[in-house]
Amino acid sequence: MSKKVSHFVGILFLFQKKGLFKMIKKIQFFDTTLRDGEQTIGVNFSIEEKIAIAQQLEKWGIDVIEAGFPIASKGDFQAVQAVASSIKKARVTALARANKKDIDACVQATAPAIHKQIHIFIATSPIHRQSKLHMTKKEVLEKIKGSIEYAHHFFEIIEFSPEDATRTERTFLVQAIETAITAGASVINIPDTVGYTNPAEFADLFTYLRKNIPTFDEVIFSVHCHDDLGMAVANSLASIENGATRIEGTINGIGERAGNAALEEIAAALYVRKDYYHATDNINLKDTQATSEMISRYSKMPLPKNKAVVGNNAFAHESGIHQDGMLKNPQTYEILRPETVGGKSTRLPLGKLSGSHAVMEKLKEMGYPFDHESMKIIFPIFKERADKKALIDEKDLQVIMQQISEVKR
Repeated sequence: MSKKVSHFVGILFLFQKKGLFKMIKKIQFFDTTLRDGEQTIGVNFSIEEKIAIAQQLEKWGIDVIEAGFPIASKGDFQAVQAVASSIKKARVTALARANKKDIDACVQATAPAIHKQIHIFIATSPIHRQSKLHMTKKEVLEKIKGSIEYAHHFFEIIEFSPEDATRTERTFLVQAIETAITAGASVINIPDTVGYTNPAEFADLFTYLRKNIPTFDEVIFSVHCHDDLGMAVANSLASIENGATRIEGTINGIGERAGNAALEEIAAALYVRKDYYHATDNINLKDTQATSEMISRYSKMPLPKNKAVVGNNAFAHESGIHQDGMLKNPQTYEILRPETVGGKSTRLPLGKLSGSHAVMEKLKEMGYPFDHESMKIIFPIFKERADKKALIDEKDLQVIMQQISEVKR
Protein backbone atom coordinates (compact mmCIF):
# COMPACT_ATOMS: atom_id res chain seq x y z
CA MET A 1 0.00 0.00 0.00
CA SER A 2 1.46 3.40 -1.03
CA LYS A 3 1.98 6.18 1.53
CA LYS A 4 -0.76 8.28 -0.09
CA VAL A 5 -3.30 5.45 -0.01
CA SER A 6 -2.30 4.54 3.54
CA HIS A 7 -2.70 8.17 4.61
CA PHE A 8 -6.14 8.35 2.93
CA VAL A 9 -7.31 5.15 4.64
CA GLY A 10 -6.09 6.54 7.95
CA ILE A 11 -8.13 9.69 7.44
CA LEU A 12 -11.23 7.63 6.55
CA PHE A 13 -11.00 5.61 9.76
CA LEU A 14 -10.40 8.78 11.80
CA PHE A 15 -13.53 10.36 10.31
CA GLN A 16 -15.48 7.16 10.98
CA LYS A 17 -14.30 7.06 14.59
CA LYS A 18 -15.42 10.67 15.11
CA GLY A 19 -18.82 9.85 13.62
CA LEU A 20 -18.40 12.17 10.63
CA PHE A 21 -19.46 9.39 8.26
CA LYS A 22 -20.31 5.70 8.29
CA MET A 23 -18.62 3.14 6.07
CA ILE A 24 -20.99 0.72 4.33
CA LYS A 25 -20.13 -2.91 5.08
CA LYS A 26 -21.01 -5.85 2.81
CA ILE A 27 -22.32 -8.74 4.90
CA GLN A 28 -22.13 -12.31 3.61
CA PHE A 29 -24.87 -14.77 4.58
CA PHE A 30 -23.77 -18.35 5.29
CA ASP A 31 -26.64 -20.84 5.56
CA THR A 32 -26.30 -24.10 7.48
CA THR A 33 -29.92 -25.25 7.27
CA LEU A 34 -28.82 -28.41 5.43
CA ARG A 35 -26.19 -29.25 8.05
CA ASP A 36 -26.90 -27.78 11.49
CA GLY A 37 -30.57 -27.34 10.63
CA GLU A 38 -30.90 -31.04 9.92
CA GLN A 39 -29.50 -31.73 13.39
CA THR A 40 -32.89 -30.64 14.72
CA ILE A 41 -34.50 -33.62 16.44
CA GLY A 42 -36.92 -35.29 14.02
CA VAL A 43 -35.70 -33.46 10.89
CA ASN A 44 -34.39 -35.55 8.03
CA PHE A 45 -34.26 -33.98 4.57
CA SER A 46 -34.15 -36.26 1.52
CA ILE A 47 -31.50 -35.62 -1.14
CA GLU A 48 -34.21 -34.24 -3.44
CA GLU A 49 -35.38 -31.88 -0.70
CA LYS A 50 -31.82 -30.74 -0.04
CA ILE A 51 -31.34 -29.88 -3.70
CA ALA A 52 -34.61 -27.94 -3.75
CA ILE A 53 -33.69 -26.13 -0.52
CA ALA A 54 -30.21 -25.27 -1.79
CA GLN A 55 -31.62 -23.87 -5.02
CA GLN A 56 -34.13 -21.79 -3.07
CA LEU A 57 -31.35 -20.54 -0.79
CA GLU A 58 -29.35 -19.51 -3.84
CA LYS A 59 -32.41 -17.69 -5.20
CA TRP A 60 -32.87 -15.95 -1.84
CA GLY A 61 -29.30 -14.63 -2.12
CA ILE A 62 -27.28 -16.81 0.26
CA ASP A 63 -23.53 -16.44 -0.36
CA VAL A 64 -22.36 -19.73 1.16
CA ILE A 65 -24.37 -22.93 1.56
CA GLU A 66 -23.11 -25.50 4.06
CA ALA A 67 -24.38 -28.63 2.35
CA GLY A 68 -23.53 -31.15 5.07
CA PHE A 69 -20.98 -33.22 6.95
CA PRO A 70 -19.76 -35.75 4.32
CA ILE A 71 -17.93 -38.07 6.69
CA ALA A 72 -21.07 -38.55 8.83
CA SER A 73 -22.75 -41.06 6.50
CA LYS A 74 -22.98 -42.26 2.92
CA GLY A 75 -26.27 -40.40 2.56
CA ASP A 76 -24.78 -37.13 3.80
CA PHE A 77 -21.84 -37.54 1.41
CA GLN A 78 -24.22 -38.10 -1.53
CA ALA A 79 -26.35 -35.12 -0.50
CA VAL A 80 -23.34 -32.78 -0.40
CA GLN A 81 -22.28 -34.07 -3.80
CA ALA A 82 -25.78 -33.55 -5.22
CA VAL A 83 -26.02 -30.00 -3.86
CA ALA A 84 -22.53 -29.21 -5.15
CA SER A 85 -23.64 -30.32 -8.62
CA SER A 86 -26.83 -28.23 -8.61
CA ILE A 87 -25.62 -24.81 -7.39
CA LYS A 88 -24.31 -22.25 -9.86
CA LYS A 89 -23.65 -18.97 -8.01
CA ALA A 90 -23.42 -19.63 -4.27
CA ARG A 91 -20.30 -21.12 -2.71
CA VAL A 92 -20.79 -24.69 -1.46
CA THR A 93 -19.02 -25.81 1.68
CA ALA A 94 -18.83 -28.99 3.71
CA LEU A 95 -17.91 -29.51 7.35
CA ALA A 96 -14.84 -31.38 8.57
CA ARG A 97 -13.19 -32.10 11.87
CA ALA A 98 -9.49 -31.29 12.01
CA ASN A 99 -8.29 -34.56 10.48
CA LYS A 100 -7.33 -35.85 7.03
CA LYS A 101 -10.13 -38.41 6.74
CA ASP A 102 -12.83 -35.75 7.17
CA ILE A 103 -11.04 -33.35 4.83
CA ASP A 104 -10.68 -36.04 2.13
CA ALA A 105 -14.43 -36.68 2.31
CA CYS A 106 -15.07 -32.95 1.81
CA VAL A 107 -12.69 -32.83 -1.14
CA GLN A 108 -14.59 -35.61 -2.91
CA ALA A 109 -18.09 -34.47 -1.97
CA THR A 110 -17.60 -30.85 -3.07
CA ALA A 111 -15.66 -31.72 -6.22
CA PRO A 112 -18.57 -30.88 -8.60
CA ALA A 113 -19.05 -27.38 -7.12
CA ILE A 114 -18.29 -24.36 -9.30
CA HIS A 115 -17.46 -22.34 -6.18
CA LYS A 116 -16.38 -24.16 -3.04
CA GLN A 117 -14.64 -23.95 0.32
CA ILE A 118 -14.13 -26.18 3.34
CA HIS A 119 -15.16 -25.56 6.95
CA ILE A 120 -12.78 -27.10 9.51
CA PHE A 121 -13.43 -27.05 13.24
CA ILE A 122 -11.96 -28.19 16.52
CA ALA A 123 -13.05 -27.32 20.05
CA THR A 124 -10.87 -24.88 21.99
CA SER A 125 -12.64 -24.27 25.33
CA PRO A 126 -11.25 -25.85 28.53
CA ILE A 127 -14.32 -28.03 29.10
CA HIS A 128 -14.16 -29.40 25.54
CA ARG A 129 -10.37 -29.86 25.55
CA GLN A 130 -10.41 -31.72 28.84
CA SER A 131 -13.73 -33.59 28.83
CA LYS A 132 -14.29 -34.32 25.14
CA LEU A 133 -10.99 -34.18 23.27
CA HIS A 134 -8.59 -35.10 26.11
CA MET A 135 -6.04 -32.84 24.43
CA THR A 136 -3.61 -30.20 25.64
CA LYS A 137 -3.52 -26.68 24.20
CA LYS A 138 -0.37 -27.59 22.28
CA GLU A 139 -2.05 -30.63 20.74
CA VAL A 140 -5.07 -28.56 19.68
CA LEU A 141 -2.82 -25.97 18.01
CA GLU A 142 -0.93 -28.75 16.20
CA LYS A 143 -4.24 -30.15 14.93
CA ILE A 144 -5.29 -26.73 13.67
CA LYS A 145 -2.00 -26.17 11.86
CA GLY A 146 -1.78 -29.64 10.34
CA SER A 147 -5.38 -29.87 9.15
CA ILE A 148 -5.49 -26.44 7.55
CA GLU A 149 -2.14 -26.88 5.82
CA TYR A 150 -3.37 -30.22 4.45
CA ALA A 151 -6.71 -28.74 3.29
CA HIS A 152 -4.83 -25.93 1.55
CA HIS A 153 -3.68 -28.47 -1.05
CA PHE A 154 -7.29 -28.79 -2.21
CA PHE A 155 -9.15 -25.62 -1.26
CA GLU A 156 -8.37 -21.98 -1.93
CA ILE A 157 -10.83 -20.84 0.75
CA ILE A 158 -10.62 -22.45 4.18
CA GLU A 159 -12.87 -21.49 7.05
CA PHE A 160 -11.76 -22.35 10.55
CA SER A 161 -14.01 -22.54 13.63
CA PRO A 162 -12.68 -22.76 17.20
CA GLU A 163 -15.72 -24.58 18.58
CA ASP A 164 -17.11 -23.12 21.83
CA ALA A 165 -15.12 -19.95 21.21
CA THR A 166 -17.13 -17.87 23.66
CA ARG A 167 -16.09 -20.15 26.55
CA THR A 168 -12.46 -20.29 25.47
CA GLU A 169 -9.71 -18.37 27.30
CA ARG A 170 -9.17 -15.24 25.24
CA THR A 171 -5.40 -15.58 25.05
CA PHE A 172 -5.70 -19.16 23.78
CA LEU A 173 -8.48 -18.17 21.36
CA VAL A 174 -6.09 -15.62 19.83
CA GLN A 175 -3.40 -18.30 19.59
CA ALA A 176 -5.78 -20.69 17.86
CA ILE A 177 -6.95 -18.05 15.39
CA GLU A 178 -3.45 -16.84 14.57
CA THR A 179 -2.32 -20.45 14.06
CA ALA A 180 -5.22 -20.98 11.63
CA ILE A 181 -4.50 -17.79 9.68
CA THR A 182 -0.78 -18.56 9.42
CA ALA A 183 -1.62 -22.07 8.18
CA GLY A 184 -3.85 -20.68 5.41
CA ALA A 185 -7.35 -20.00 6.76
CA SER A 186 -8.96 -16.97 5.13
CA VAL A 187 -12.23 -17.11 7.07
CA ILE A 188 -12.37 -17.27 10.87
CA ASN A 189 -15.70 -18.21 12.39
CA ILE A 190 -16.40 -17.39 16.03
CA PRO A 191 -19.04 -19.87 17.22
CA ASP A 192 -21.18 -19.27 20.27
CA THR A 193 -21.72 -23.01 20.24
CA VAL A 194 -23.98 -23.26 23.28
CA GLY A 195 -25.61 -19.81 23.14
CA TYR A 196 -23.63 -18.71 26.20
CA THR A 197 -22.68 -15.12 25.43
CA ASN A 198 -24.67 -11.87 25.26
CA PRO A 199 -24.48 -8.90 22.86
CA ALA A 200 -22.32 -6.68 25.10
CA GLU A 201 -19.91 -9.50 25.91
CA PHE A 202 -19.72 -10.58 22.26
CA ALA A 203 -18.98 -7.02 21.18
CA ASP A 204 -16.20 -6.84 23.76
CA LEU A 205 -14.76 -10.14 22.49
CA PHE A 206 -14.57 -8.75 18.96
CA THR A 207 -12.89 -5.60 20.25
CA TYR A 208 -10.33 -7.82 21.99
CA LEU A 209 -9.73 -9.91 18.87
CA ARG A 210 -9.31 -6.84 16.67
CA LYS A 211 -6.80 -5.39 19.15
CA ASN A 212 -4.78 -8.59 19.56
CA ILE A 213 -4.81 -10.10 16.06
CA PRO A 214 -2.67 -7.94 13.72
CA THR A 215 -4.17 -9.61 10.63
CA PHE A 216 -7.80 -9.17 11.77
CA ASP A 217 -8.72 -7.03 8.74
CA GLU A 218 -6.96 -9.33 6.29
CA VAL A 219 -9.42 -12.20 6.75
CA ILE A 220 -13.21 -12.57 6.95
CA PHE A 221 -14.60 -12.88 10.46
CA SER A 222 -17.82 -14.84 10.71
CA VAL A 223 -20.10 -15.82 13.60
CA HIS A 224 -22.28 -18.85 14.28
CA CYS A 225 -24.63 -18.16 17.18
CA HIS A 226 -26.91 -20.64 18.91
CA ASP A 227 -30.15 -19.62 20.58
CA ASP A 228 -30.04 -21.43 23.94
CA LEU A 229 -30.75 -18.19 25.83
CA GLY A 230 -32.72 -16.55 23.03
CA MET A 231 -29.93 -14.15 22.00
CA ALA A 232 -28.62 -15.66 18.76
CA VAL A 233 -29.94 -12.91 16.48
CA ALA A 234 -28.95 -10.13 18.89
CA ASN A 235 -25.45 -11.59 19.26
CA SER A 236 -25.08 -11.88 15.48
CA LEU A 237 -26.09 -8.26 14.99
CA ALA A 238 -23.68 -7.17 17.73
CA SER A 239 -20.88 -8.92 15.85
CA ILE A 240 -21.70 -6.97 12.69
CA GLU A 241 -21.27 -3.74 14.63
CA ASN A 242 -17.84 -4.89 15.79
CA GLY A 243 -16.11 -6.38 12.78
CA ALA A 244 -17.89 -9.52 11.56
CA THR A 245 -18.69 -9.50 7.85
CA ARG A 246 -20.22 -12.97 7.57
CA ILE A 247 -23.24 -14.27 9.48
CA GLU A 248 -24.05 -17.96 9.83
CA GLY A 249 -27.44 -19.38 10.72
CA THR A 250 -30.47 -21.22 9.43
CA ILE A 251 -33.86 -20.46 7.97
CA ASN A 252 -36.50 -20.25 10.73
CA GLY A 253 -33.68 -20.67 13.26
CA ILE A 254 -33.85 -24.48 13.22
CA GLY A 255 -30.93 -26.54 14.51
CA GLU A 256 -29.38 -28.23 17.54
CA ARG A 257 -31.27 -27.81 20.84
CA ALA A 258 -32.90 -24.33 20.73
CA GLY A 259 -31.59 -23.76 17.21
CA ASN A 260 -29.47 -21.16 15.44
CA ALA A 261 -29.72 -17.50 14.58
CA ALA A 262 -32.69 -17.07 12.22
CA LEU A 263 -31.21 -15.62 9.04
CA GLU A 264 -34.51 -14.11 7.88
CA GLU A 265 -34.65 -12.05 11.07
CA ILE A 266 -31.08 -10.78 10.62
CA ALA A 267 -31.77 -9.89 6.97
CA ALA A 268 -34.91 -7.98 7.95
CA ALA A 269 -33.08 -6.17 10.76
CA LEU A 270 -30.30 -5.05 8.43
CA TYR A 271 -32.93 -3.80 5.97
CA VAL A 272 -35.12 -1.94 8.47
CA ARG A 273 -32.19 -0.52 10.45
CA LYS A 274 -29.83 0.25 7.61
CA ASP A 275 -29.49 3.67 9.22
CA TYR A 276 -27.87 1.98 12.22
CA TYR A 277 -25.92 -0.99 10.84
CA HIS A 278 -24.84 0.67 7.57
CA ALA A 279 -24.63 -2.73 5.91
CA THR A 280 -25.65 -4.26 2.60
CA ASP A 281 -26.07 -7.88 1.54
CA ASN A 282 -27.22 -10.04 -1.38
CA ILE A 283 -30.50 -11.19 0.18
CA ASN A 284 -33.63 -10.90 -1.98
CA LEU A 285 -36.11 -10.07 0.77
CA LYS A 286 -39.16 -10.72 -1.42
CA ASP A 287 -38.24 -14.43 -1.46
CA THR A 288 -38.10 -14.61 2.34
CA GLN A 289 -41.62 -15.93 2.97
CA ALA A 290 -41.34 -18.59 0.25
CA THR A 291 -37.97 -19.74 1.62
CA SER A 292 -39.29 -19.92 5.17
CA GLU A 293 -42.40 -21.84 4.13
CA MET A 294 -40.30 -24.38 2.20
CA ILE A 295 -38.14 -25.11 5.24
CA SER A 296 -41.22 -25.33 7.47
CA ARG A 297 -42.82 -27.79 5.04
CA TYR A 298 -39.77 -30.02 4.50
CA SER A 299 -38.76 -30.02 8.17
CA LYS A 300 -42.37 -30.64 9.25
CA MET A 301 -41.96 -27.82 11.76
CA PRO A 302 -44.91 -25.41 11.70
CA LEU A 303 -43.95 -21.79 12.25
CA PRO A 304 -45.10 -20.25 15.56
CA LYS A 305 -47.78 -17.69 14.77
CA ASN A 306 -45.82 -14.98 16.56
CA LYS A 307 -42.54 -15.81 14.76
CA ALA A 308 -40.76 -12.59 13.78
CA VAL A 309 -40.84 -11.62 10.08
CA VAL A 310 -42.52 -14.78 8.75
CA GLY A 311 -45.07 -15.82 11.40
CA ASN A 312 -48.78 -15.71 10.57
CA ASN A 313 -49.33 -12.94 13.13
CA ALA A 314 -46.24 -10.91 12.26
CA PHE A 315 -48.36 -8.52 10.20
CA ALA A 316 -51.71 -8.91 11.94
CA HIS A 317 -53.29 -6.41 14.35
CA GLU A 318 -56.31 -7.07 16.58
CA SER A 319 -56.10 -4.32 19.21
CA GLY A 320 -58.49 -1.46 18.48
CA ILE A 321 -55.81 1.16 19.11
CA HIS A 322 -53.41 -0.60 16.74
CA GLN A 323 -56.05 -1.14 14.08
CA ASP A 324 -57.05 2.53 14.20
CA GLY A 325 -53.43 3.57 13.78
CA MET A 326 -52.87 1.12 10.93
CA LEU A 327 -55.93 2.39 9.06
CA LYS A 328 -54.66 5.95 9.36
CA ASN A 329 -50.98 5.24 8.62
CA PRO A 330 -49.46 1.71 8.46
CA GLN A 331 -46.12 3.01 9.74
CA THR A 332 -47.68 3.63 13.15
CA TYR A 333 -47.41 -0.08 13.98
CA GLU A 334 -45.47 -1.71 11.13
CA ILE A 335 -41.76 -1.05 10.67
CA LEU A 336 -41.67 -3.60 7.85
CA ARG A 337 -44.32 -4.15 5.21
CA PRO A 338 -45.37 -7.79 4.60
CA GLU A 339 -44.92 -7.34 0.85
CA THR A 340 -41.24 -6.51 1.42
CA VAL A 341 -40.54 -10.05 2.65
CA GLY A 342 -42.91 -11.72 0.18
CA GLY A 343 -45.84 -11.96 2.57
CA LYS A 344 -49.49 -11.19 1.91
CA SER A 345 -51.08 -7.89 2.89
CA THR A 346 -51.54 -6.78 6.48
CA ARG A 347 -54.46 -8.40 8.32
CA LEU A 348 -56.78 -6.72 10.79
CA PRO A 349 -58.55 -9.69 12.41
CA LEU A 350 -61.65 -8.75 14.38
CA GLY A 351 -61.91 -9.83 18.02
CA LYS A 352 -63.03 -8.53 21.37
CA LEU A 353 -60.20 -5.98 21.44
CA SER A 354 -61.07 -4.51 18.03
CA GLY A 355 -62.45 -0.98 17.76
CA SER A 356 -65.39 0.37 15.79
CA HIS A 357 -63.12 1.85 13.10
CA ALA A 358 -61.86 -1.60 12.04
CA VAL A 359 -65.39 -3.05 12.10
CA MET A 360 -66.59 -0.19 9.89
CA GLU A 361 -63.78 -0.78 7.39
CA LYS A 362 -64.56 -4.50 7.19
CA LEU A 363 -68.27 -3.88 6.64
CA LYS A 364 -67.46 -1.38 3.89
CA GLU A 365 -65.19 -3.98 2.29
CA MET A 366 -68.09 -6.46 2.40
CA GLY A 367 -70.34 -3.92 0.69
CA TYR A 368 -72.73 -3.04 3.52
CA PRO A 369 -74.19 0.47 3.39
CA PHE A 370 -74.33 2.13 6.83
CA ASP A 371 -73.55 5.37 8.65
CA HIS A 372 -72.06 6.32 12.02
CA GLU A 373 -75.50 6.22 13.62
CA SER A 374 -75.85 2.59 12.51
CA MET A 375 -72.58 1.77 14.21
CA LYS A 376 -74.08 2.73 17.55
CA ILE A 377 -76.34 -0.29 17.10
CA ILE A 378 -73.91 -2.57 15.25
CA PHE A 379 -70.86 -2.23 17.50
CA PRO A 380 -72.48 -3.31 20.83
CA ILE A 381 -73.83 -6.44 19.11
CA PHE A 382 -70.36 -7.07 17.65
CA LYS A 383 -68.72 -6.74 21.10
CA GLU A 384 -71.23 -9.09 22.68
CA ARG A 385 -70.55 -11.71 20.03
CA ALA A 386 -66.76 -11.15 20.25
CA ASP A 387 -66.82 -11.86 24.00
CA LYS A 388 -68.00 -15.37 23.20
CA LYS A 389 -65.77 -16.12 20.19
CA ALA A 390 -62.02 -15.63 19.66
CA LEU A 391 -62.30 -14.12 16.18
CA ILE A 392 -65.23 -12.67 14.29
CA ASP A 393 -65.28 -13.62 10.61
CA GLU A 394 -67.39 -12.48 7.65
CA LYS A 395 -70.11 -15.02 8.40
CA ASP A 396 -70.48 -13.57 11.89
CA LEU A 397 -70.74 -10.06 10.49
CA GLN A 398 -73.35 -11.23 8.00
CA VAL A 399 -75.39 -12.65 10.89
CA ILE A 400 -75.05 -9.37 12.82
CA MET A 401 -76.14 -7.30 9.83
CA GLN A 402 -79.04 -9.69 9.23
CA GLN A 403 -80.17 -9.25 12.85
CA ILE A 404 -80.05 -5.45 12.51
CA SER A 405 -81.95 -5.61 9.22
CA GLU A 406 -84.69 -7.65 10.87
CA VAL A 407 -84.92 -5.20 13.81
CA LYS A 408 -85.31 -2.26 11.41
CA ARG A 409 -88.21 -4.02 9.71
